[in-house]
Amino acid sequence: MILKKRLLTTLIKRNCRGGLILFLSLTVFTLGQVQYKSAVPLKIENKLKIDGKLEEPDWKKAEKYGDFIQFQPERGQPSPYKTQVRILYDDENIYFGFICYDSEPDMIAARLTKRDSDLKADDSVYVMLDTFHDKRNCYYLATNPLGTQWDGRITENGRSDDSTWDGIWSTAASYMEFGWSAEFAVNLSSLKYEPGQNKTWGLQLGRGIPRFFEFSFWTGPLESPYKVSQFGDLIQINLSQAMKKAQIIPHGITKFEEGRSSDFSAGLDARYAFSQMVSGNLTINPDFATVEADQEQINLTRFELNLAEKRNFFLEGSEIYNQRIRLFYSRRISDIYGGAKIYGKSGGYEFSGLTAQTKKQEFDTSTGDTANFSVFRVKKDVMKSSNVGFLMANKYANGKNMGTVGVDTALYFTDTFSYTGQFALSYGDFNRKNIAFFLRPSYDTSTFHIHLRYTHLGEHFADNANSVGFITDDNRNEFDSAVSKTFWIRKGFWERIEYDSNYNIYWGINGTLRSWKVDEEISLDFKNKLSLALEHHQEFKLYEKKFRNHNTEFSLGYNTREWQSAEINYSFGRNFDLDFRLLEGGVNYKFSEDLAVSYMLTRLKFIPDPDLESTWIHIIRTTNYFTKDIFIKLFYQLNSSIDKKNIQLLFVYRFQPPFGSLQIAYQKGTARFGVRGNQGHTLFVKLAYMF
Repeated sequence: MILKKRLLTTLIKRNCRGGLILFLSLTVFTLGQVQYKSAVPLKIENKLKIDGKLEEPDWKKAEKYGDFIQFQPERGQPSPYKTQVRILYDDENIYFGFICYDSEPDMIAARLTKRDSDLKADDSVYVMLDTFHDKRNCYYLATNPLGTQWDGRITENGRSDDSTWDGIWSTAASYMEFGWSAEFAVNLSSLKYEPGQNKTWGLQLGRGIPRFFEFSFWTGPLESPYKVSQFGDLIQINLSQAMKKAQIIPHGITKFEEGRSSDFSAGLDARYAFSQMVSGNLTINPDFATVEADQEQINLTRFELNLAEKRNFFLEGSEIYNQRIRLFYSRRISDIYGGAKIYGKSGGYEFSGLTAQTKKQEFDTSTGDTANFSVFRVKKDVMKSSNVGFLMANKYANGKNMGTVGVDTALYFTDTFSYTGQFALSYGDFNRKNIAFFLRPSYDTSTFHIHLRYTHLGEHFADNANSVGFITDDNRNEFDSAVSKTFWIRKGFWERIEYDSNYNIYWGINGTLRSWKVDEEISLDFKNKLSLALEHHQEFKLYEKKFRNHNTEFSLGYNTREWQSAEINYSFGRNFDLDFRLLEGGVNYKFSEDLAVSYMLTRLKFIPDPDLESTWIHIIRTTNYFTKDIFIKLFYQLNSSIDKKNIQLLFVYRFQPPFGSLQIAYQKGTARFGVRGNQGHTLFVKLAYMF
């Protein structure tokens, strides 16, 4: 065993050294120059009718922009599918009109109708606006031939994105004999920018045709569609201050639960623009009760699962807090009495602050009656598209402060070579062995990725940090390396082959080998819409004893490049001395233009099963849209191992989209992740109005 351990350690170290040599050698190559372009929008006086047809005279006066360049599958080549874009603006809105030619208009895919659906699975068009022209951050807006809206923000030159940002904009699309067309009208009051004459914004325009795996963009060839530093320019814009400064959104909720008396509560959300570049949010008694429950998942590790945030107050603007060593994790904050946020950018500084006061939770008596969480974040632009940042997150409860403070950086030396790093200190119950840091150079192109990472997590770092952050495990010195490559074949029945590998090893602070893991994956896509994948994982873990875990997974999918698809996965292996079989499957199907259903199945069987952890998990989601702003959503899940049955049915009428609405929700069995719910039949009625 000692010999095997030494051989394994030597093998991984040699692998890391070899990866480093390859990594350093790759940084001297360049893969083509980006064709930077500029566009001049036309200032207009007349109001436009947003119907997707571009028939007004002002559209005909505007300059046409096109000649899109493929990002995939044939990077750098002109797109064979002609796209034209026109740009207009007035004192209230900026408008984009797309004409999308298609030789097979009957094959255009458009199935998604839910706002903020990932439209890459449909034929779609994209607008990305770097309103600060800082080559780091941008807004993105997208639509499909059904006029569905998808919007958000991209930060740190493409390293992270936030799809929870909801701007005030309208869109419409129309099928045409030549293909389809779309119009955007983006309200300037929902964007942050510097008013003035002859301003310049960064601009990217894009189009996706999923049946051909094609994504093409106005500028290119790109290393990533989200790399803001490779955008073109929108020039000669004369911008005044947007007029609307405040939004006040009060709401009232009536709750009727089986076996309990009815209850009424009210709350308030407010937004205020101190300037066009700085805004604040205030919430009092926000509605967290009707948020969709956490989806049950299989966890084959001994670490805590990272659960996605779904509460609007914490979601919007959350991308600024994203870090590899996660010092702030909003799911640590339970229901709150209220909270406040501020966000802005000025003079090369981007900043955000958040504070929230929690309610006492029946299931968590550790915080006393209440707790306060406060987070402050600032980033400074450096070099062409890089930044350095600072974050502090604190929890105050029972007269004691606990939390984290740290600095981080993302440096882009070229469009392909970057470096990220972070240093953090936690404080609270432990004031020694409480530091953490990582260093990670990486090389990225459109089809290739390689990185090396070294991480140190002090023995007591997580003991303090997890009061506000998310650290799965500390007491480690860790090496990690990864390589991935995409091969576009596009001959015979082949479309592409993707290969991914990752090597990870860490020791305890005292030098004891605690873990190593090797991950290998290859996936194949065929022209008949079938896809295959094979994964194999081997790992060593040291806990109360030594464990050798392994897992092999086979996946078969159909039409996975589009939303309407089916996939099945079968895996088997050994996990902490228990053999297991895991079957997972999923189907997305659209019965009509308005009704879509998603079903997911998970079957886990342990052999033997001393703790009765074998389980069935069923997840059903369905949405029926009567109009874009009137719809019904159903969510149902069953976890047999904890006898959890949870159903949520939600009717929504957005009479002032996206915030003013009437919601009627039915729930039964809602509870925290991994816990059986005892909630009886419950009805919520919520009314929100926007002033």
